[in-house]
Amino acid sequence: MSASVVYAILVTSLATFLSRFLGAVSSQGIKETSKIFKWFNCLAYATLAALIARTIIFPVGLLNEAGYIIRFAVVILSLGVFFVSKRNYVYPTIFSAVCLAVLASFF
Repeated sequence: MSASVVYAILVTSLATFLSRFLGAVSSQGIKETSKIFKWFNCLAYATLAALIARTIIFPVGLLNEAGYIIRFAVVILSLGVFFVSKRNYVYPTIFSAVCLAVLASFF
């Protein structure tokens, strides 16, 4: 590996772990029932929903080859698996990857 790749990995790792560390340290004074905590929770879910919607509606790369109907069908089926599996994240993630691969190869 070149030195620039190693530096990029180190800098991004440092930024990630530093922000997590500061979050863990500062979270000691925040109560889970406070309004600021609920606001950050809503902000995090809204950001995640926006990223998922962007990925489904405006995909990049290989996902762009799958049609809208296939992508929306996979999302709906994966949501069903999510709720059937008692809100487990592992099963719908694996299911969505397999389902998208199968549906994209046949249609």
